[in-house]
Amino acid sequence: RKTGGIADVTLAACGIVREIPGVNLRVFRIGGAQAIGAAAYGTETVPRVDKIVGPGNIFVSLAKREVFGLVGIDGVYGPTEAVVVADDTADPAFVAADLLAQAEHDFLAVPVLLTPSMSLAKSVMNELDKQVEELPRKEVARHSLREQGGLVVAKDMNECIELCNEFATEHVSLSVKNPWECLSRIRNAGGLFMGETSCEVLGDYIAGPSHVMPTGGSARYAGPLSVWDFVKIVSVVALDAETAQGLAPHAERLAREEGLLGHALAAAMRKG
Repeated sequence: RKTGGIADVTLAACGIVREIPGVNLRVFRIGGAQAIGAAAYGTETVPRVDKIVGPGNIFVSLAKREVFGLVGIDGVYGPTEAVVVADDTADPAFVAADLLAQAEHDFLAVPVLLTPSMSLAKSVMNELDKQVEELPRKEVARHSLREQGGLVVAKDMNECIELCNEFATEHVSLSVKNPWECLSRIRNAGGLFMGETSCEVLGDYIAGPSHVMPTGGSARYAGPLSVWDFVKIVSVVALDAETAQGLAPHAERLAREEGLLGHALAAAMRKG
């Protein structure tokens, strides 16, 4: 950014993608809402695309919403969110670190702890106070913890899971004794991180699955960016004469019920 060039790590990632058979890669040094506009409408140097995917800041998200319909999009992503569900077996230091990893993103980040253990909640609060002091972005982290974050002491683990499903958050970390017992009960989440060793920051960078995930409660109906976002379905209808003759009377009747005589006549002609 300081030199106006493209970061080496970005070019390295592009180099890996370029080696995939069938991929026709082009790289443009643009970003922000103007990049969304250029990709959606096309310019003299940037070709118009069919679909725009990936997260960005609030201006990018609003731009994607504006061009939706002209092009396809994967989703409109808001500030990052993380819920840590923890019981009294969790390490307070790990829990605090995972919350701060989200809190340092920006002022609108949403870090939340759900636990049935008051003692764990108090220990996590103490750890947050200690660990936040070590962060260069501690003012950002403090603000998001204070203004956007939450610490909920539930009556039991069942209530924690109920609240988790209601929140439908981007990331859910299960820092509990047996996370696999919770897996089938959590229906709404962008990604699940099973146990303290499967910490979300590893998912951020290197664990494998897509880390472009639904936010703002959209995990109720959407999932992470995946190969299916690049798959388009084309329906194909191929009927022989006998089959068409058998279906045509039913289509004709339905068309007449709708008052669409042209449809009905086109079906009737196929009755033979």
